[in-house]
Order: sequence, then C-alpha cells, then structure tokens
Amino acid sequence: MTAPDPMRPAISSHGCAAGSRCTPCASTNRCIASATKSPTSARSARSGAHEPRSPATAQFVYIAGRTPYDNFMAELTGEQRRRYARQIGIAEIGEAGQEKLASARVLVAGAGGLGSPVILYLAAAGVGALGVADSDAVDISNLQRQIIHDTQHVGAHKTASAAERVAALNPDVEVVRFAQRITADNAAALVRDYDIVVDCTDNFPVRYLLNDACVALGKPLVHGSVFEFEGQASAFVPGQGPCYRCLFPEAPPADLDGGAGPMIFPPAPGVIGAIQAAETLKLILGTGQSLAGKLLIVDLLKMRFKELNVERDPACVACGSNPGVARLSPGL
Repeated sequence: MTAPDPMRPAISSHGCAAGSRCTPCASTNRCIASATKSPTSARSARSGAHEPRSPATAQFVYIAGRTPYDNFMAELTGEQRRRYARQIGIAEIGEAGQEKLASARVLVAGAGGLGSPVILYLAAAGVGALGVADSDAVDISNLQRQIIHDTQHVGAHKTASAAERVAALNPDVEVVRFAQRITADNAAALVRDYDIVVDCTDNFPVRYLLNDACVALGKPLVHGSVFEFEGQASAFVPGQGPCYRCLFPEAPPADLDGGAGPMIFPPAPGVIGAIQAAETLKLILGTGQSLAGKLLIVDLLKMRFKELNVERDPACVACGSNPGVARLSPGL
C-alpha cells in the first residue's frame, strides 16, 4: 500500500479527510479524536441591529423561528459597560453587539477539556444564558486540562463545579445545569431551547445526536475535538454548508483508545476550545468569516494549522435530499 502524502489529506474508508494522523483512525494512525430548565431570563426587546464592519463576508447565525436581534437587554448598566469595555470598543461588537451577547442562549455539551475554555470565554464575554450538559464528576486526572475545575471540586459534579466558577467570574450569566447523559430521548428537547450548540463531547454517538437534533431544529453546531497534540474545529450552520454527518458518515470503532481514554497535551483543548468560543461569539454577533464549510486542523507539536474545504453531501442521512435519520423525539 502506498504511504500517504503528508501534505495531502487522505480519504479513509469511513469518509474522513485528514493527514498522516487521520482523526477517526487513531488506533492505527495516531490520529486526532474526530477528523472529521430553559434559559429564559426576562429581557426587554430592543429594535435596531449592529452592522458588522464587513457585511459582505459576515456569516449570520440562523435561529429557527427567531432572529439574532430578539430579546435584547433594554440597556447596559454602568458596571456592565466597565466589565465589557475592552470588547465594546471593537467596531464589530459595540454596545449593540454586547446586547446580542446578553440575549444569547448557548448550550455547551461537555464540561471537560474543551468545555472548560468555551464556558469560561462565553461567560466572560457576557453571553446571557449558558446550558451546561455533562453527566460526569470531576476526577483528579481531569485537572491537567479541564481548567474550569480545581482540586477542591474533585468528586463534585462537573456541571456544579462549572456553574460555581461561572458565578464567580460573571454574575450576569445564567447557568442551566443538565447533569444527565445526552440520549436519543432527550437530545432534541435539550437543544430546542438554545440558539447555538457547542459540541465539546468526546464520543461519536453523542456528536451524531447533537448534529441530528441541530439539523432537525435549524440550530448552528460548533464542533471541536482533540487527541494528543492535535485538534480540529468546524461550524455547521444551516444553509451554509455540510453537517457533521457529511464530514464523518460513519463512526470509528468504539475501542480506539483501548478503554483508557484519549491522551491529550494539556494546551490542546485550550486552543481548540478558544477557537470554538470565537466561532460561537462571531455567530451571535453576525460578523466575520466562520468555519462553516471548512475543517480547521491544528498540530501543536509542529505548530501547523491546516484548513480543509468540506462540502455538503447530497446523500447525507441527516441533511441530504432524502434524510434517513430516525426522529429523535416526539415533536421533531
């Protein structure tokens, strides 16, 4: 068999596009782990929309049955202006953009290595409501990368630890805890109440559930995954390219890591999580160029960044012309 060209993405049998360390093939190629309550705080409505500096290239978030400009806060307080001064001064944000952030509802699935920086950055930026979904407790082995938790919270539920940290960081932010496993029975009901979903999970079945719920409900999904020194990120936005299943039609074998869990270089989830947070904030603000239709692959060992173009699969079982994914729950 011819060795893969390290400068050219290879197409594996399960449909992923990756380099010599292809993601879902980690068992054979040491690849990364995937190459491929209702938060209703009362807020007064406000008209008017912030125009990004470069509207021709802006990727506006799509929220089914709702626009990004609904439910704005009536006015920022003096304390909020001081808290967010360093971002309000950015032309693409301003006070109107800050109000968009305050009215946004974001679900973060996973409060681990990726979820930690995502939750912290979204909370620090003033996203009004964060749903945090994770069924695990904090383990001491988590602490080398899951920076939202600390030693005193070992044994505590991750959602409780994360909520406590957010409360200390920014009391403006409402946190809704979801301490159950995400399943086919609850995925749609969970996703329905949020504007954007950030996938910070570490297993393929849940990634597919989140993708399918987001496709069915018209919600943007911001994806990230890490393995050792590498990571990847993308955004799946309705009407702007493929969904997660287009990129990875089939999951890799369930025993890729031999049951030990993936090995992770501590800064890797920090880098990818920060990218996921940036993508989420840009989608809320309706500004900048998103990763929709692209897969960003990061190699921290070689300090290389590679961007792959990905296309929607017309035969995709989730978003294709004749979707075949079973309904997740009543009402979809």
